[in-house]
Amino acid sequence: MSAASTAPEGARFAPYALNLPALAVVGTLIVVPLAMTLLLSLHSFSTYTGVGSDFSLANYAEIFSDSYFREIFLRTLRISALVTLIAAVVGAPEAYILSRMRAPWRGLFLLVMLGPLLISVVARTLGWALLLAPTGVLNQGLMAAGLISTPFRLLQTETGVVIALVHVLLPFMIVAVWASLTRLDPQVENAAASLGAGPFTIVRRVVLPQIMPGILSGSIIVFALAASAFATPAIIGGRRLKVAATLAYDEFLSTMNWPLGAAIAALLLLGNIVIILGCNRIVERRYAEVFR
Repeated sequence: MSAASTAPEGARFAPYALNLPALAVVGTLIVVPLAMTLLLSLHSFSTYTGVGSDFSLANYAEIFSDSYFREIFLRTLRISALVTLIAAVVGAPEAYILSRMRAPWRGLFLLVMLGPLLISVVARTLGWALLLAPTGVLNQGLMAAGLISTPFRLLQTETGVVIALVHVLLPFMIVAVWASLTRLDPQVENAAASLGAGPFTIVRRVVLPQIMPGILSGSIIVFALAASAFATPAIIGGRRLKVAATLAYDEFLSTMNWPLGAAIAALLLLGNIVIILGCNRIVERRYAEVFR
């Protein structure tokens, strides 16, 4: 008889029993609220009677048929994709440089790189608002240097939102790429150099394929956080430049149309899940050998 068949009956269910507290927390704090939000999005809403008791897909039909909502979702996608692209272009080389540094410089620059994560999101974003304002440090410095004659308009623009989001989300990309660099044997680069490969060829043909899983994993994290960001777009973008998260907030607390706000939140979550699972599928299929 096998050891599994002779094990006590209680031992077979021990792993499940140990996971029950975690499952209870996840179910209570995540699954139940999401299910209630999805259920709320199927109700109707009236200014006079509030949330109705009937069920329909009217809220989703309104979102898909109204160009106003489509533009906001497209803006959210555009900002998230641009933030992800910039984070990958800047973060991958930075992670490579940090991995080649020696103590104590590596620890010092690592602390600087992780600095945005150690500051409150509101305080950090308000700092960017002060920097990007027409009377802020950036515009005043450029005008004092004679490089511009009139201030740049960066607040309440997509450019300002992208700059602030890249600042806070860049560490996630760097950490993900760094994790891939730990798998890279430095002797492989030395072997390529001994065979006559130049620095650019080594990075392009040896280093980049090895760290590509980290870049894709970091891109998934950055995109998901950028698409669901609220505080940064709300402060930097203002009331006139809405994204999906701020739109859902306004529907909940400004117009009090909770079912429509729940539908917007559900579509944002669904879009994030589809994109994340799709990218994760690419990572698993194309770089399965790297992860082994």
